[in-house]
Amino acid sequence: MNTNLKLKIGLLFTLILFSVMTIVPSFYKDSPDWWRKYLAPQGLKLGLDLQGGVHMVLRVDLDKAVSNALGLSAQDLKKGLAKKNISVVQLDSPDPAQVIFTLPNTGVLGEINEIIKEDFQDLDIDVQSEEGSFPRITLKLTQDKVDFVRQNAVDQSLEIIRNRVDQFGVGDPVIVRQGDDEIVVQLPGIKDHERAKDLIKSTAQLEFKLVSQQSVNLQELVDQAKAAGQWHEGGDAEQLKQLNLGLQASLPKGTEIAFQVIVDEQNPKKENKKPVLLESPVLMTGDMVKDARVGYGGNFNEPLVSLSLTSDGGDIFADITEANVNRQLAIVLDGVVRSAPNINERILGGSARSQGASPIQRPAI
Repeated sequence: MNTNLKLKIGLLFTLILFSVMTIVPSFYKDSPDWWRKYLAPQGLKLGLDLQGGVHMVLRVDLDKAVSNALGLSAQDLKKGLAKKNISVVQLDSPDPAQVIFTLPNTGVLGEINEIIKEDFQDLDIDVQSEEGSFPRITLKLTQDKVDFVRQNAVDQSLEIIRNRVDQFGVGDPVIVRQGDDEIVVQLPGIKDHERAKDLIKSTAQLEFKLVSQQSVNLQELVDQAKAAGQWHEGGDAEQLKQLNLGLQASLPKGTEIAFQVIVDEQNPKKENKKPVLLESPVLMTGDMVKDARVGYGGNFNEPLVSLSLTSDGGDIFADITEANVNRQLAIVLDGVVRSAPNINERILGGSARSQGASPIQRPAI
């Protein structure tokens, strides 16, 4: 056997031995600590095909999203007209992408057109007036608004699903958009398939609560709960409820713990969570929100929350901000505080945005 062949066989044997030493800790949990630390600190990350788990393809109902957006705008228009003593009646529409109103007379058409032009620029209006019948107007969203709603519906769904997957503590989950209206979710290693599906498919809960001004060492309480086995990082909403029940005697009356998402300054893609003390009463819910978007922006990649409210929601929001100037208002999605900006003044107009810890302010027009 010549020298070159011996070297090749020796190299091959060394590679095989090193490969075995590297992968053994991934399958043999009792391997020595030094072995894991120096030869396989990460171990093998088994994918869905090797360790099993959950694979789902979710479809976002984009037509329903458009219909809901139109319905909210139509109701706001109806309430706005009622304030000007213009009574309209909504008729059944064969097309869910259209809303039909009957008017008392043609004399109000000019005023309605002016209101839509001023305050409802996302609506297209078509007037039908026949002799012997009440005039009708048919409303539908502009194409630009339809495109925005369809795109935003999927983006919102992706954000909500990512937020919920965090509760499982899954290593390397796959959550990607597929086509125009589908989202692929892969959760390697998850054994409770039904719980995962129920959590991901459940309706999102958006709430607004005040941040408590009382001083409590929350991190110490959370650490004690961890040591007692009452809490672990990434716990879901039910576990958070149990945590608050367990700490009830240690928290001020009428308050509860939630966790706020904090972006890592060194790694903007990494999110950490810190405990926040909230006042328990819910001041406003997602039913009063036409559109809510959570993202990141600015020079420091800070959390950015934009809100567009219904007519009733705008009135309630104005009252909330007027009564709580210089307080923090937490925007809570599925039990996680996405942002807690300061309130600097009463906010009118039914729209607001917040960035990082900056005050809530009206969006630029």
